[in-house]
Amino acid sequence: MKKPLVFVVMDGVGFGKDPEGDAVKQANTPTLDWLLANCPNTQIKAHGTAVGLPSDADMGNSEVGHNALGCGQIYSQGAKLVNDSIESGSMFRSETWKEMAANCVEHKSAMHFIGLLSDGNVHSNISHLKAMIAEAKKDGVSKVCVHILLDGRDVPATSALQYVDELEDFLSSQRDNSFDCRIASGGGRMVITMDRYQANWNMVKEGWETHVHGVGRQFPSAKEAIETYRKEFEVIDQDLPAFVIAENGQPVGTIEDNDSVIFFNFRGDRAIEISMAFEYDDFDHFDRGRRPHVLYAGMLQYDGDLKLPEKFLVAPPDIKNTLSQLLVEHGIKQYAVSETQKYGHVTYFWNGNKSGKTSEELEVFCEVPSDVVPFDQRPWMKSAEVTDKVLEAIESGEYGFIRCNYPNGDMVGHTGSLVSTRIGVESVDLGLSRIIKAMEHYDFTLIVTADHGNADDMIERNKKTGAISPKTSHSLNPVPFIIYDKDTRYEIKDGHFGLANCAATVAKILGIEPPSMWEESMI
Repeated sequence: MKKPLVFVVMDGVGFGKDPEGDAVKQANTPTLDWLLANCPNTQIKAHGTAVGLPSDADMGNSEVGHNALGCGQIYSQGAKLVNDSIESGSMFRSETWKEMAANCVEHKSAMHFIGLLSDGNVHSNISHLKAMIAEAKKDGVSKVCVHILLDGRDVPATSALQYVDELEDFLSSQRDNSFDCRIASGGGRMVITMDRYQANWNMVKEGWETHVHGVGRQFPSAKEAIETYRKEFEVIDQDLPAFVIAENGQPVGTIEDNDSVIFFNFRGDRAIEISMAFEYDDFDHFDRGRRPHVLYAGMLQYDGDLKLPEKFLVAPPDIKNTLSQLLVEHGIKQYAVSETQKYGHVTYFWNGNKSGKTSEELEVFCEVPSDVVPFDQRPWMKSAEVTDKVLEAIESGEYGFIRCNYPNGDMVGHTGSLVSTRIGVESVDLGLSRIIKAMEHYDFTLIVTADHGNADDMIERNKKTGAISPKTSHSLNPVPFIIYDKDTRYEIKDGHFGLANCAATVAKILGIEPPSMWEESMI
């Protein structure tokens, strides 16, 4: 190893095309500006086929982004895995699917689907839900209940009714005397069910009460619930409160003994906690009250180390030969840090969807607890504390590879607040300035990049009217890749590169030969 390397992920910071909606361009970022003006850098692809998604119309996300950064390879991911499984029919030939359907037929019980209702292709896709409902009918299931989580984050902020109408039309086309299918409950994805990294178990508790027990404010339809809440609370889809669909004062789709339950998100981070609530006998994060005896399955197995859930419909990519493994083989000690919102990304996702460490001796993970407040109200988040930890790691002299993630550009960007996101990006820039200042006393190489865009594309323009509305989803824009070293000026090759090229570049800088199966180095 030549010298230590610090690898900074500015989550959600890309190169925008529209200055009016580009919070990165609008922000005061003297450090990032200097790096781009004075250091070897290029723009790399962070979406679509570069990260294993079906097409370049598919936005990247932090999970597939950190997979690619951490393993140096492009694996088929999420939506593509599920698409292939449905198209080939292998999902419905799987033992899990056959068991879930047979359970409903044998007990004349319901099959429940819980998940994010959109075509954002980040956590889920409505087409997968429709395919499974149609197959359930073919297999003799007599009742299906759908518990919808409203998006407004990976798709336009107030697009929920588009997906609800599409689902209701589909359910109407399937419904007959032998097959009852309906929406049973729902709520915004940032209010119920889809918490991650155990940041807010109350979200999961509210989801459990809504989906399982049918406890909550009742409405005759999902459409009426959404329209009512929008008038009352003036919030976007992701923040809509929970609702229960009822007839004559009774919930239409509580989860009962002998039912089958499928969580149809393919992405793992926001599926793990609700899966724990259904599967764990010794669960103690909240009082579940009545716990129905059900067959539970995920679209994928969301955590391979925890074997969670035990049953799943599609096998996840088996990621091997990661950068962490290579560094451990060469005896290089690593340090990974972020705050709660992205801690799992610099550890679990970086290490190929593995919860544990490659080496207890050579890997140190540090989580800075996130504040449980809306990110637009505190857009600096924990950038200062994350920087403190990075500087401590540099000063210790213990580590050959230090990686961190600043979540601000992504998490604040998801709120749709352009003003707050500018502040979030400026907070990251301040953190970068402190890391660079440490070069005055410590010799290391710095790489600065991102996992996908978001803060760079903050407005939607109506193609017909030209009206502008907040955009809360990721972008399809490229992201920076910058190398700063006081002593060596690295030359970045000509070519088209993506996130998966970063690992080999890191290895080259550290003086290690990259494995042959990795994407090529950029230097």
